Amino acid sequence: MNFMTYKGYHARVEYDAEDEIFFGRLAGIRDGVGFHAENVVDLKAAFHEAVEDYIEMCAKVGKEPQKPYSGNLMLRISPGTHRNAAKAAELAGLSLNAWTEQTLAKATEDLNG
Repeated sequence: MNFMTYKGYHARVEYDAEDEIFFGRLAGIRDGVGFHAENVVDLKAAFHEAVEDYIEMCAKVGKEPQKPYSGNLMLRISPGTHRNAAKAAELAGLSLNAWTEQTLAKATEDLNG
């Protein structure tokens, strides 16, 4: 897994071989919050510090920190995929919304660790 989680915020982690550093950016928010370090222990600390600094900065300027995602999801998919998903939901005895949530939750359950 190439991601980290802290206080409900997630970040994807990458390695820059040229600069020999690990780096990441908070995912799921529009504000650009990044961090980096030369080793994994320092990277974890830098990630936590970036989240704390972001929350603190928002408080100082009177802004509500962005939370990753609202729970509303708009998708554009092919009509065939839409039809098949609707059939699968009906056969499972679920609304399309409930079926989609269940399917996405199962597909992403590793991210909650």
